[in-house]
Amino acid sequence: MTQPRIALDVFSDYVCPFCYLEMPELDALAERFGGKVTIRWRAFELRPAPEPTLDPDGDYLHDIWGRAVYPMAAERGMTLRLPRIQPRSRLAHEAAAWAEAQAADHPGAAGAMRRALFRGFFEESMDLADPQVLARLAETLALDGSALQRALAQGDHRQAVMADQRTARDLGIQGVPALRFSLDGEHAGVLEGAQPRRQLFLATQRLLDALG
Repeated sequence: MTQPRIALDVFSDYVCPFCYLEMPELDALAERFGGKVTIRWRAFELRPAPEPTLDPDGDYLHDIWGRAVYPMAAERGMTLRLPRIQPRSRLAHEAAAWAEAQAADHPGAAGAMRRALFRGFFEESMDLADPQVLARLAETLALDGSALQRALAQGDHRQAVMADQRTARDLGIQGVPALRFSLDGEHAGVLEGAQPRRQLFLATQRLLDALG
């Protein structure tokens, strides 16, 4: 089967509400353009150690949620709640990479894990930094929680996560979501921030038009 000539790399973090809010727009893009575009989710840890995490009850979070997150969630028909905690997200990214590696035996595992991580954090304040919590989440998706815990302890997917981070740095990406388009493997531009559906459609259609 011929691979689509257009690829969209979505750099995101599981503690970023705007990344979660972009999911329905990307779902619509996948439905609209079918097999013409490959969408690949890439890891981007906003606050890697030793950088301090945000204060879950600080003025910054309350302000940005009041001004931007809640209004956008209402526009996109989503339910988000300001999490009570602000954990590091490295292990969540490793868990998502592990789920992707289960694709042969569990088709759709990567997408299910990605949605569960976002939903768990932004609807239930799930601790993304706790391996046991992540293992229990995997089990709710009919995946092997013990195997995930072992993979996290051994760092089986850490290098893949770090490779994504280096790619983002090389592209000059400093915040997420960041949407990088490629055409036949060549860089074709980056859209930064949560994009409306129309903008995603226009950017994709321009590239398709360029193919002739």
